[in-house]
Amino acid sequence: MARYREAVCRLCRREGQKLFLKGQRCLTDKCAIEKRNFPPGQHGKSRRPKPVGYGVQLREKQKVRRLYQILEDQFRNYFEKASRMKGVTGENLLLMLERRLDNVVYRLGWATSRAEARQLVRHGHVAVNGKKVSIPSFQVSVGEEIMVREGSRENATILRALDLAGNRGVPPWLNFDRAALKAQVLSLPKREDIGFPIQEQMIVELYSK
Repeated sequence: MARYREAVCRLCRREGQKLFLKGQRCLTDKCAIEKRNFPPGQHGKSRRPKPVGYGVQLREKQKVRRLYQILEDQFRNYFEKASRMKGVTGENLLLMLERRLDNVVYRLGWATSRAEARQLVRHGHVAVNGKKVSIPSFQVSVGEEIMVREGSRENATILRALDLAGNRGVPPWLNFDRAALKAQVLSLPKREDIGFPIQEQMIVELYSK
């Protein structure tokens, strides 16, 4: 499956804000935004015109796509599904992204980044309702139980991530039992649970052209 293989810090610099793509490093002074808060490339420091119209909409879409680390075709598929659902299309899009299993693993603090969470899921360390699920895009539902599989409870990556995620907090739609390394989906996520500056209406306008 295709995936982005270049330096992810370039993505944060291009969007002009931290997307937390490198886990704990993003919280230190080694973060690229702290050192070089300008777009990558030889013209990065030059004064560029402020984007307007299509440029603003494109940047917002790219920001969200890169935040959840999803490729373009998959992101468009999410948008098309969101547009067919009842309710506000932009919110539907974000809430589907939040319900991805790799995002849930990240939100629970079992990984320091969504990329790391995706790897844990793909390698079979996570179970849903007692069954191994190795599909990062799996959509969790209300009442389901997500857990670290028995043979992975001493996994060094997970234990390290839990130690580092102490101050991040778990969203209210998830109930996390740290001692048992399992969580339950109490409700579907709400727009205010995302906690990241996103103007989803810009994405709707971009794809509606």
